[in-house]
Amino acid sequence: EPMVQEPVAIAWDGNGAMYVVQMNTYMKDANATEEYEPTSRIMQLVDTDNDGRMDQVSIFIDSLVLPRTVLPVGDEVLVTVTNQQHVWSYKDTNGDGMADEKRIVYKNNTIDSRNLEHQNGGFYWNLDNWIYPSRDNLRYKYKNGMLMADTLVDNMIGQWGLTADNYGKLFYSEAGPGLPAVQIQQMPAYGALNFKDQYSEDFTYLWPVIGNVDAQGGPRALREDSTLVRFTSGAGQSIFRGDRLPTNMVGDYFIPEPVGRVIKRGKVINQNGKIRIESAYKEVDWLASADMNFRPINTYTGPDGCFYIVDMYHGIIQEGEWTPPDSYLGKKIVELGLDKNKGMGRIYRVVHKDFKPDRTKPNMLNQPASELVQYLSHPNGWWRDMAQQTIIIRNDKSVVPALKKLVSDGEQLARIHALWTLEGLEELDEETMTLALRDADAHVRKSAVWASELFIQQNNAEVITELSKMATDSSADVRIQLTLSLRTSNNNQAKDLVKELLAANSDNELMQFSYTVFEETKIKTEIELARLKNLSPADRELVSKGATHYKQLCSNCHGLDGKGVLIGSNPMPAPPLIGSARVTGDKIALIQLMLMGLQGPVDGKDYPNNMPPMAGNSDEYLASVLSYIRNSSDFNNKASVITVDEVKEVRSFTKHM
Repeated sequence: EPMVQEPVAIAWDGNGAMYVVQMNTYMKDANATEEYEPTSRIMQLVDTDNDGRMDQVSIFIDSLVLPRTVLPVGDEVLVTVTNQQHVWSYKDTNGDGMADEKRIVYKNNTIDSRNLEHQNGGFYWNLDNWIYPSRDNLRYKYKNGMLMADTLVDNMIGQWGLTADNYGKLFYSEAGPGLPAVQIQQMPAYGALNFKDQYSEDFTYLWPVIGNVDAQGGPRALREDSTLVRFTSGAGQSIFRGDRLPTNMVGDYFIPEPVGRVIKRGKVINQNGKIRIESAYKEVDWLASADMNFRPINTYTGPDGCFYIVDMYHGIIQEGEWTPPDSYLGKKIVELGLDKNKGMGRIYRVVHKDFKPDRTKPNMLNQPASELVQYLSHPNGWWRDMAQQTIIIRNDKSVVPALKKLVSDGEQLARIHALWTLEGLEELDEETMTLALRDADAHVRKSAVWASELFIQQNNAEVITELSKMATDSSADVRIQLTLSLRTSNNNQAKDLVKELLAANSDNELMQFSYTVFEETKIKTEIELARLKNLSPADRELVSKGATHYKQLCSNCHGLDGKGVLIGSNPMPAPPLIGSARVTGDKIALIQLMLMGLQGPVDGKDYPNNMPPMAGNSDEYLASVLSYIRNSSDFNNKASVITVDEVKEVRSFTKHM
């Protein structure tokens, strides 16, 4: 500050201008006063003298309602805001640093009624040319200036921030149940998949250097010295992919914890294709602050090859549903004066004494595509990503020969980016595909199998035959990708190959578990559809809506299957719903539980998370969720639906509701 206030996310365009998302109205006090007023902004910061520091600031977009995501795409910037599901594009046509053109690139009129903490919190243009949000069941392709949506098998339930490694593997996190890394085993297109041991126990522990009595869990979440024991709000993670910090940082997983005021560093380890994250240090974190207002909530690799931290520098970091005056947090906010600190914010760049930041100023928006191809070989992942993205947005086919040459004789990462750039240009042919499938490097071969899905969908016999030759590939990653890419094909040769792979890799935990979940999901879907047919049209619509709402929010703590969430050594955050008498029993009690929230022991067992009151949601929202959990075959529950009128009636006589 004062150039930025309340920053929550940043992004750079192809010329190195930084766009800063500001939630100017976030929790100005414990009552969330004026939180949804349209006074938030996205700022544009520019380094005009190329000294490595931003020195010019302008209001790129004004009068927004708590903007959530920012993604520069060519000379446009894609933005989403709280409570809406549209995606907007903004453009500055006269170079004054302020957007003067606005258009909608993805239209969805459905109001997002979830708490602002549980709505989408990130857009990421990945190696595979899909734009992924941090949560929900969609991904997008940018085509002819518009976003085209694709529906995923499962809802992704990451919260704030999304990242990927050099090879396109995505990493999510869930702040609600305090899970520092989720959905890290396979891409979202293949469904949700997590292992209980996908990170080590020591990675779940935090080592703050100051007391964290403002943790929502209260004393039970703290050590005797009042420091936070485990993750409660992990967010804004990133894989470092730069070239101006020590090489042993490249590929490491960094995740901020704003309640603990720390950033944790993990080593990403591949164990026969299964990903596991282990703490980089013993009983100490990579960064820890004694400043009560330090609130790191996002991290990035910058164009200069360094590591960036977005610090909201804000007193209250928990949303209003959890901070009423009589709550533990509400009292702590007053006691500590946390509501006094607002309107500030910092963006840090982490540098190393032995490295100088790269002062080369990007100019990709003005360079011809022929010059952008060279950046696909850049040692900094930001440059490779932006070059690939910019070439595809322009749809400049003149560089196709150069890209094919790069697939043939470039460095490892250049070959991978060239392959996917051809895919994005819709110029990936059988000859180039075959070359990549036969590459000496396993990462290139895995990418080639992944990219071959277009040919598999077209039932291309030559490509499927080439894939069949890879059944005994030396890399577990390649063999796993083969099963993922081929398992939905109706081609007999593809089906036989999947069977062969499963039989020959009986000891591969990821391959076997992933396929088991895939088969179970198909069966559950058929059962669910059959059950819905027995409901009236109105009840069927209610339950269907409830399924969407549940998977978008409630599954964070109760699990997609209602069995609760068990990942790592973390305690289950909330009770299971399967066979629960509270779910299938008295309607009034169940509705009141949703309206009022729930805390304390459940069936004699303590859970770390309190369920907040859900009264802020509409009667229809509550009725649909409750009807779904009472009728879902996933939960083995079969009870009558709860109607909108029933919720309305119970709300009328329930205290404070």
